Amino acid sequence: MTTPEVPVTEPTERNEPALDAGERAMLDGWLEYHRETLVWKCSGLSDEQLKRAAVPSSELTLLGLLRHLAEVERWWFVTVFAGGTDEGVYGTDEDPDGDFHFGPEDTHAEALATWRGEVAAARDIAAAHVLDDLSAGTARGGQHFNLRWIYTHMIEEYARHNGHADLLREAIDGATGA
Repeated sequence: MTTPEVPVTEPTERNEPALDAGERAMLDGWLEYHRETLVWKCSGLSDEQLKRAAVPSSELTLLGLLRHLAEVERWWFVTVFAGGTDEGVYGTDEDPDGDFHFGPEDTHAEALATWRGEVAAARDIAAAHVLDDLSAGTARGGQHFNLRWIYTHMIEEYARHNGHADLLREAIDGATGA
């Protein structure tokens, strides 16, 4: 006998970024706002709903976005900025897009816990540095990036994918919102 699936519910309130913060606090505020937006867009849905693509020809799903952004957090903060090893969370050499490929055993609860762990690691790494510090690791042909660039890129990455999440969520249950 299987237990019924219970959707993971998260708060629907997000902390608006300050209007008058300094640069670092502003970047932190916007990144956190977009992180919270993703969690909000995924909240209250079943695993089945989170695995549903809005367009049959697409692999883009809310669960895939959550898993993808766990990968992105690790890549930019742990691998590139901190110079850690290049170990994907879900992707492999055989399936680089493993974040968007999942089976019946993959759940929102697991993906959310993994994402939260990657976000916590990213926060810890960033907290120990100033915006002008350069990455220990490299990307894009051996280039080093300062923390400011990584923050800006992460805000852009979340904002773009949160736009996707808006459309996916609306297609699932009609929910809309900023």
